[in-house]
Amino acid sequence: MRGPVPKRSDQRRGHHKPEGPALVKAEAGKAPTIPRASGDWHPIAKRWFQSLKDSGQAQFYEQSDWLTAVYVAEAMSRNLGQGKFSAQLFQSVMSAMTDLLTTEGARRRARVELERDDAGEDPAEAARVTLMDAYRKAARSVACSDVRPLA
Repeated sequence: MRGPVPKRSDQRRGHHKPEGPALVKAEAGKAPTIPRASGDWHPIAKRWFQSLKDSGQAQFYEQSDWLTAVYVAEAMSRNLGQGKFSAQLFQSVMSAMTDLLTTEGARRRARVELERDDAGEDPAEAARVTLMDAYRKAARSVACSDVRPLA
């Protein structure tokens, strides 16, 4: 999908259907074997690769996606390890990372939303957020009721 990053589904207004072609479904291959990170990779590449294993979008990865991730980590490692940083290689790595849905914007464009379980959230923080939302709603309703037509 081209253009600006779409809003999350809970932030969209209206009843517009998502644009794009109809969804095509196919049977997935056998469960993928997740490769190990190479000991030769740069520490940032190792952390990035590990983050893929821990990320929600990994549930959609097939074997070819994991091998693409290995290739991206290798390119990332080479770019970080050489004396001169290659902007062109960086752009290629970032493009491949987008294809692997490793950023929020890429996931929104692909219409994939990951939701975090709030079980580990601090209850006091959750209450504070809820309270602030209540204040905002109350302030909006007061502000709207104070508007009088010009006569």
